[in-house]
Amino acid sequence: MSQVTDRRRLEALQAALAAEHAAVYGYGVVGGRIGESRRAEARSAYDAHRARRDALVREVRDLGGQPVAAAAAYTLPFPVPDSAAAVRFAAELEERVAGVYSDLVRAAGGERRREAAGALREAAVRAVRWRGGSVAFPGLAERAGAAGTPTPTTAPTP
Repeated sequence: MSQVTDRRRLEALQAALAAEHAAVYGYGVVGGRIGESRRAEARSAYDAHRARRDALVREVRDLGGQPVAAAAAYTLPFPVPDSAAAVRFAAELEERVAGVYSDLVRAAGGERRREAAGALREAAVRAVRWRGGSVAFPGLAERAGAAGTPTPTTAPTP
């Protein structure tokens, strides 16, 4: 691989890692507000994002990079006072994660590309389950201006 390709791949991995950090944080918020009937679903999503985050940390290190750290806190895109807002927030989290993985699919090849495509698919399916409907191109909604991911309130340290 060329240095430019390696750099793009590492940047895409770091972006996916940052999105997973935000998703783990976001599901902490969701878990505190979600109704009992969907609590297991939220826990399953939280566990999936933690596992992907941990795998991405290892992969970034294996490539010689310093994994991007999670922010100390994140600003939510809208208030999450109740279960209905928690469901809406979970769908937004998944759509954001799907978008980041679509970038990684584009930047990677081989097995990493297959894994990124799998992560994109899983996030898109979770978004559909949370939202109760789908979009034509999962992972691209936020590029059309949709908000919905927590943003760091402090800059993560490299």
